[in-house]
Amino acid sequence: MEDRLVYSVEEAAKLLGISRSLAYKAVHRGEIPSMRIGRRILVPKAALERYLSLAGEQSASGLGESPPATPA
Repeated sequence: MEDRLVYSVEEAAKLLGISRSLAYKAVHRGEIPSMRIGRRILVPKAALERYLSLAGEQSASGLGESPPATPA
């Protein structure tokens, strides 16, 4: 994707390789960091990258749990 600061939930889902509905559920559970502007839910690129980095570190250490939700 381009040099954007935020992604829509649908774009984040594509990047993560998950379905749109699963991405929305993960956002509402706080598993995918997000922010709301008006009626739009956006996923900050930097927060998503941190989330994936933490998930990769935990996976490598054998914990296998989702990283804690980080506020955007």
